[in-house]
Amino acid sequence: MRKKPEALLGRRAFLGGTIAAASGLATPALAQFNNTTQGERDLTEVVKRNISSFRALDWRPYFNSTKNGAILVDISSRALHFWSEDQSIYRLYPTSVPLTEDLTRRGRTSVIRKVEGPSWAPTPAMRKRNPEWPAFVGPGPDNPLGSHALYLGWKYYRIHGTHDTRKIGRQSSNGCIGLYNNNIAELYGLVRDGAQVLLI
Repeated sequence: MRKKPEALLGRRAFLGGTIAAASGLATPALAQFNNTTQGERDLTEVVKRNISSFRALDWRPYFNSTKNGAILVDISSRALHFWSEDQSIYRLYPTSVPLTEDLTRRGRTSVIRKVEGPSWAPTPAMRKRNPEWPAFVGPGPDNPLGSHALYLGWKYYRIHGTHDTRKIGRQSSNGCIGLYNNNIAELYGLVRDGAQVLLI
């Protein structure tokens, strides 16, 4: 007996469709990922470890409005939610989060600057913990900020990409929130300066 076409859907398409249907959204809430074998393995591992994070949320419990757009980062579920100002766009991405609670900052801030191809320099605290780290890294594959970065109102804190896809879905950062490079590139295009950010 031939299988119906819907039975042939891949795991990724199934997950995206399920989330979109559950949230009532026209587009998948789970962002698309690289079509690489490694990317799919990473996504599968993130979902296995952290299935509760891929749950669509409403912005109202967290923000008074979506003026300038709104970003919610849920540290415990390792997920970033984005709502556009007119609420026509909603995205949900898996993230990396800080290694420890003392590196974690929670509260309200905003996006103050957007940079494509960011450079990176470790903070004084990072240099103290890791004196072997370079003092500066320019844009490129060795840059810990990946392809794009959203600079927040808090000094040294960013939402950025990563070239090391193993970090996503894990406690692996020194304080920042990391996304797959294709996800941060999409978010970068959607977010404007002044967007609200809440880390919980």
